[in-house]
Amino acid sequence: MRRTVFNEDHEAFRETLRAFIEAEVVPVYDEWFAAGQAPREFYYKLGELGIFGINVPEEYGGAGLDSHKFEAVLYEETARAGVQFGGSGVHVLLALPYIKMLATDEQKKRYLPKFVTGEEMWAIAMTEPGTGSDLAGMKTTAKLSEDGTHYVLNGAKTFITGGVHADKVIVCARTSAPTAEDRRFGISLFAVDTKSEGYSIGRKLDKLGLRTSDTAELAFVDVKVPVEDLLGEENKGFYYLGHNLASERWGIAFGAYAQAKAAVRFAKQYVQERTVFGKPVAHFQNTKFELAACQAEVDAAEAVADRATEALDAGELTPAEAASAKLFCTEVAHRVIDRCLQLHGGYGYMNEYPIARLYADNRVNRIYGGTSEIMKTIIAKDMGL
Repeated sequence: MRRTVFNEDHEAFRETLRAFIEAEVVPVYDEWFAAGQAPREFYYKLGELGIFGINVPEEYGGAGLDSHKFEAVLYEETARAGVQFGGSGVHVLLALPYIKMLATDEQKKRYLPKFVTGEEMWAIAMTEPGTGSDLAGMKTTAKLSEDGTHYVLNGAKTFITGGVHADKVIVCARTSAPTAEDRRFGISLFAVDTKSEGYSIGRKLDKLGLRTSDTAELAFVDVKVPVEDLLGEENKGFYYLGHNLASERWGIAFGAYAQAKAAVRFAKQYVQERTVFGKPVAHFQNTKFELAACQAEVDAAEAVADRATEALDAGELTPAEAASAKLFCTEVAHRVIDRCLQLHGGYGYMNEYPIARLYADNRVNRIYGGTSEIMKTIIAKDMGL
């Protein structure tokens, strides 16, 4: 079947991106992997390439487009090369929608020009120690000062992707106590400058996968946040978070599909080159059957991912549809990558092979953005169950 989700502009972007990855990322990726993060300077290069400004209005230095298809190309090309762009995905996929949706014109003038160039990298801090997916249970507080000029932020966050290199962090905090009727009430969002007094970065977390993506613990002790950096209205943060979950889950779904597609590519290349008993591994019927089955699953995941992309761009992707796409694509990727690693034999367990890194990177897809179990709950509720 001919794929219709991308046009000539997307394919031209793909060529540029593929050349950039080959020149700027692949030669140094092992160094990033060993260091556990991409260098901060790399984000300036992404800014120069225009990656951060695709969906930013032209008046703030962006391209002014309103489509996630260029992000989809980026997912495919990084997976194809077996690399990651550090923690920069959060900058665009997670932080930008909140800025575009909630920021005032004055805030956009302050935030977006440096967002586009990579001068200011953004992250988002939702999860807290002990709360996990239960965002309504967060304990971090932001209390308005007596003179009404700033909020005083206190608390802690964990699993914050991009947290080490971030210059600005969208922090979710309680500005009011929950009500008996609605425990989700009382959460607000703030754009917090990481250079603020009382703001500190704890451990850079040692993860199983996504090794080049800096993930940290954050702590806030009497951090003063100007009232001018409140995003949206007080106490409506939980609604805002729910509004953007569909796009976040689309990103995870599409990224997982792209990883599965890359895994088949890596396995196909390996079995054609590797010989056992005097024959290429690809010669054996089991190899052919395994890869054929994997390809069929990837084809199905591609169809689901593309359909979700079209719906997202049209503003029609529902929470249940996003959950379904995430559940399906991440489970497919789990199965396909595992089978493709098996075809590598012992070498598949070595980090020098991209399939090993892909195996570790993929595992979190069924956890973050809402676990597979939560996705099933959302889908079941939409079914009336």
